[in-house]
Amino acid sequence: MTRRLLLGYLVVTLVVLLVLEIPLAFFYSQREQERFTAAAERDAVVLASYYEDVLDGGAPIDPTQAERYAARTQSRVVVTDSEGISVLDTDAAVGRNFSTRPEVAQALAGERASGIRQSKTLNTDLLYVAVPVASGGSVHGMLRLTVDAHEVTERIRGFWLSLVAMAAVVLGAVAVIGWAVARSVTRPLRELQASASRFADGDLSVAPVHPDAPAEIAALADTMGGMATRLDGLLSAQRAFVSDASHQLRSPLTALRLRLENLSAELGEGTQGAEVEAAIDETRRLADLVSDLLKLARADQPPPAERTDVAAIAADRIDTWSAVADGVDVTLRLDRPDGALWASAVPGSVEQILDNLLDNALQVSPAGQEVTVTLERAGDRVRLRVADRGLGLNDAQKARALERFWRGAQTTPGTGLGLPIAVGLTEASGGGLSLADRPGGGLLVELWLPCSA
Repeated sequence: MTRRLLLGYLVVTLVVLLVLEIPLAFFYSQREQERFTAAAERDAVVLASYYEDVLDGGAPIDPTQAERYAARTQSRVVVTDSEGISVLDTDAAVGRNFSTRPEVAQALAGERASGIRQSKTLNTDLLYVAVPVASGGSVHGMLRLTVDAHEVTERIRGFWLSLVAMAAVVLGAVAVIGWAVARSVTRPLRELQASASRFADGDLSVAPVHPDAPAEIAALADTMGGMATRLDGLLSAQRAFVSDASHQLRSPLTALRLRLENLSAELGEGTQGAEVEAAIDETRRLADLVSDLLKLARADQPPPAERTDVAAIAADRIDTWSAVADGVDVTLRLDRPDGALWASAVPGSVEQILDNLLDNALQVSPAGQEVTVTLERAGDRVRLRVADRGLGLNDAQKARALERFWRGAQTTPGTGLGLPIAVGLTEASGGGLSLADRPGGGLLVELWLPCSA
């Protein structure tokens, strides 16, 4: 909007300049030409009156006055008789026929003729003035002055250039002032846009309305602020409900599982014992779901990020999950550089992310295969990759795998919240997570976290 306002200011200014300067330039050009022509006509009339009696009586012509004038004004003076034959010419021999020249013919007819034309021979603009030499109503000849009009032309061109320079200065000043005014006018809109961007990113904090904002924008900002406040309250209440419900369900589920295990021990093997074991499995799955829901609720309201040694945490989690990997005949391997890898992460998030990713990788890896965890520093990021040798996912499945409760198939173990939890914790730490195909088959989960000095 700032650019549109500035463009509008410049267009209006340009139109005003054109409306004012173009007529002024033409008026000045016409006035200078008329002034120059009038001066030349006055001189031509004076010289014509000097040679009037000479042409009328047929006496020899004295070229002294014409030559003096021509030398003083750098002009050419031509005098002809009534037939258009030159009897005086300050630049050429006499006796030439000028009757075919339009201005000469007009002067011999008793009328004055003047104008400016381009001389190809001299490569300049020439002003010509032709006046009749007459007395008693009879035309005895004509006198023509030809004057170099380059000075007038340059003066007119300079005036045009000065108008152009003035217009450029005015447009520059309007551009600077208009930019400042446009920025001032659009500042409330930019602040409103920044608030909308914060809301879209999940930050529902409400900034105060700019005091200079127009009433309409201030009303819109107040409405958006009220909407954000209400939405923040609803989301907080939802997160609190999920967290409290998950926490409160843990104890009854644990007690129910213990009772079922005691009942299974009393019933022993048999149909009823098998049913009880199935019920125990369901309570175990429900307990895992409640635990993941609690983790997800905490991921939605994470504490501030802290400086974390990702390399040390990865080594610890690999050591912890090695026993599980040995139980399914899968090898866990960690590739990491020497020393610490410090990243900015939510406290406890790296552990939860690795636990979820390693759990998924070990569940889908065939026996005898390898799960690789790779750590490296790439610029201002710490990159972590977990690669397995499972069946992998197609593009559609990769997109859906990051959705909550998606498990691919009902027979797939888990709650479908592992990857969403990892995504939430990674983004809360200022990083990102993506899925790709592992070369040679399998799934590659790659995430990055911002480095911490």
